[in-house]
Amino acid sequence: MSDIEKANSTDQMHEKPMRPSARPATRIANPGALGLFSFASTTFILSLYNVNARGIAVPNVVVGMACFCGGLAQLLAGMWEFPRGNVFGATAFTSYGAFWMSYATILIPGSGIVAAYGDNKDELNQALGIYLMTWFVFTFLMLIGALRRNFSFIALLFFLCITFILLAAGTWTSKVPVAKAGGAFGIVTALIAYYCALSELLVKGESWFGLPMGTIKQERAD
Repeated sequence: MSDIEKANSTDQMHEKPMRPSARPATRIANPGALGLFSFASTTFILSLYNVNARGIAVPNVVVGMACFCGGLAQLLAGMWEFPRGNVFGATAFTSYGAFWMSYATILIPGSGIVAAYGDNKDELNQALGIYLMTWFVFTFLMLIGALRRNFSFIALLFFLCITFILLAAGTWTSKVPVAKAGGAFGIVTALIAYYCALSELLVKGESWFGLPMGTIKQERAD
């Protein structure tokens, strides 16, 4: 056997099929429940305001929740997902945490954002509509990323997409029924998020029961 043949034979012996790399080992607990509960609670409150529950029309009470629960807590959950190797969770929690912080900033009078439009309410509504539509685009892209994860996340992001579209349309057209429809879909979104959060919280071996997420089976490509 020639030297070249020996070298090729040795290379073939050491070749191994490429497999997806495993997530790095970490002692950080699963932050999924924290992020999902924070998102669900803040979304639930604002959505109730959007449907004028109990006659509430001014949503500013949600500012505290948006800053610290939907914002800070969710942002931290996203940061903890990074060392766990969960790119999807890190991107979702960090981004939606930033969304709630930015939304709260708009509602805070001291930010001067709303005041910058003066009496031109139509221009403000158009700007807010673009803001909401941008988050629809982001949510739709996240929906694509969730298509091979589980049915619970797919449902969550699907209803969140509809929520953003309706809220943007209601803001652009100043039609209250459309905005209320967005609030109704937001309530459904929050309930699905609560379900996902509880499923993450009920750890196998530490809980009496668990909740299925509808995991989509993925075939290995060796």
